[in-house]
Amino acid sequence: MSIAIEKFPALVLNADFRPLSYFPLSLWPWQDTIKAVFLERVNVVSEYDRKVHSPSLEMSLPSVISLKDYVAIYRWPAFTRFNVFLRDRFSCQYCGEARPSEDLTFDHVVPRALGGRTEWSNVVTACAPCNLRKGNARPARGSFRPLRTPDRPTSYELQENGRAFPPNFLHESWRDFLYWDSELDPV
Repeated sequence: MSIAIEKFPALVLNADFRPLSYFPLSLWPWQDTIKAVFLERVNVVSEYDRKVHSPSLEMSLPSVISLKDYVAIYRWPAFTRFNVFLRDRFSCQYCGEARPSEDLTFDHVVPRALGGRTEWSNVVTACAPCNLRKGNARPARGSFRPLRTPDRPTSYELQENGRAFPPNFLHESWRDFLYWDSELDPV
């Protein structure tokens, strides 16, 4: 049985051999990877057993590539719903339950109706039941205090949180680059 060629993305590493992003994992489709190789923008670190052909060339599909030029990672991530969820590790900050992103919302700790702002220090991840129960209550008046004080994360902190949520598919050639600092089993 042949696997569709679309199933062969490449893990993209920065010039320091760390993934550009852990969540979502920095992957390029095979077409973009081949183009970058021919434009000499990347180094091929590892390859799949699968080959692509043209009339004059046969080439193994890269499974891991590294950029030749280092891309600086912004110190402060954008304030987005997804990044709030990632900061809070996809867990409701009131009941502590981890949920899929489609079952989460974000909540203003100090409600907007009471002057609360939509910013890192006032927004937390919440499940719908907790968000409804909290309503427009202030944290000081009720039991609805976030488990963790919301703050502005660094890009590094979000990357570290993202490492805990691997994608459904991890090719064996990627593991050395995704978990390079994990503890090794004694022999």
